Amino acid sequence: MTISQLAKGAGVGVETVRFYQRKGLLDDPRPSRTGREGQKHYGPDDLRRLRFVRSAQGAGFTLSEIAELLALDAGHDRPRAREMARTRLEAIDQEIARLETARQALHKLARECARGDAGPCPIIAAFES
Repeated sequence: MTISQLAKGAGVGVETVRFYQRKGLLDDPRPSRTGREGQKHYGPDDLRRLRFVRSAQGAGFTLSEIAELLALDAGHDRPRAREMARTRLEAIDQEIARLETARQALHKLARECARGDAGPCPIIAAFES
């Protein structure tokens, strides 16, 4: 498949594919066997790897962590991969706790704001202080 077909198959843009190639997350494509000058082709493994990169990003892994996960997969280092997943889960749990605190604070401010129309808005006042 061409770079545009690869990108479409993974739901990303062509520039995203090129960016991942520059970062070493995707291999450079193979030259076309059809004889077309400059055209490169990708295979199913390239699509799987691109989808993996996108999924890992969606889970919050950084590009350098994704590169490490890819290397771990090649070396079959499951304990390190588990450790990385646990670390990422801890970070997600902390972010969820932070967001829950913010959610509760906004609920409280919204209730206070609904109690009356006179005076300064408690929501605006809370963010000004």
